[in-house]
Amino acid sequence: MRCGRAVCACTWRVPEVGEMTAARLAASDTAGRRLGGVLVVGDANMDFVLTGDVVPRFGQVEQLLDAADLTLGGSASIVAAGLGALGTPVRLVACIGADLFGRLTLDALTQRGVDVSSVQTFDALPSALTVILSAPNDRSILTLLGAIPAVRGSMVTDEMLAAAAHVHLASYFLLPDLGRDVPDLFARAHAAGCTTSLDTNWDPAESWAGVLDVLPLVDLLMPNGAELRALSDLLPSGAGQGDVEARGAALSQLGPTVAVKDGAAGGFAATRGGVVRVAAGAAEVVDTTGAGDSFDAGFLAAWVDGASVEECLRWAVAAGSLSTRALGGTPGQATRAELLTAVAALAAQ
Repeated sequence: MRCGRAVCACTWRVPEVGEMTAARLAASDTAGRRLGGVLVVGDANMDFVLTGDVVPRFGQVEQLLDAADLTLGGSASIVAAGLGALGTPVRLVACIGADLFGRLTLDALTQRGVDVSSVQTFDALPSALTVILSAPNDRSILTLLGAIPAVRGSMVTDEMLAAAAHVHLASYFLLPDLGRDVPDLFARAHAAGCTTSLDTNWDPAESWAGVLDVLPLVDLLMPNGAELRALSDLLPSGAGQGDVEARGAALSQLGPTVAVKDGAAGGFAATRGGVVRVAAGAAEVVDTTGAGDSFDAGFLAAWVDGASVEECLRWAVAAGSLSTRALGGTPGQATRAELLTAVAALAAQ
């Protein structure tokens, strides 16, 4: 089902057109958007996914699991792998340790067609590792940050930006030093003719500091429902209140298109012109780990192909849904042929 209705008007200040770069204004029109590859910046690690009786009970109680899988993890890495599976040129900027988990991470990314030449290895830092306790309707996530916070904006060179069409940043709150570099990084990206996107993921401190300040430099904000509520609660004078669509529309007044993962309901995109929603098709869910990152990959693959926001959203919903058919964030990710079949089915709804 589609929805093109206009949503709430807000009373707080909207950035003036003169505050946006010429590159960003051109990017708001699909005809003026540069086509090409995606530069992904953020976290890289392996996920150890456990399913079955995963609620810990202390006292040396032994519990038996249904399955244990070691798969590629990290929001940025899963997005990059999803783009690679879809045939979109993609390069990852991230940090790993000189250890087994680091080598496994590089191997998994390379197998998906991701350019890992800008992934930096540190001898003195361990690679990050996430343990996911996956239950049918929820999951717990335990992460050793390791080398993840070593990423800096200076690692993204002007040459990288010149070769890309789009820059995507993931796991903002796991990268505090990079977070401080975001205004400069995204300004350089726009000056180079790139569009930009941000998936903050959850803030472990639940303060959400700094995000609203960078939104005027963000073309695409890509939260899930819980992250959307937390971010919109920061807006002044109750501007971010109401249902999820109203909250998305309120955040879009700061500049970005807000593409929201809405779980089994699919997803929607809020712009200053209104809201478009795409419902999800039927799916047999095995594991939802990384589904939001695959949503991002689908949206960005269509975005750098010059598609409309509505078509990007169809790709996103289809990619997120297909990714849940296997355990872990990447094993179920779609090929381009699989995605196009699913997108056609969504368009026919």
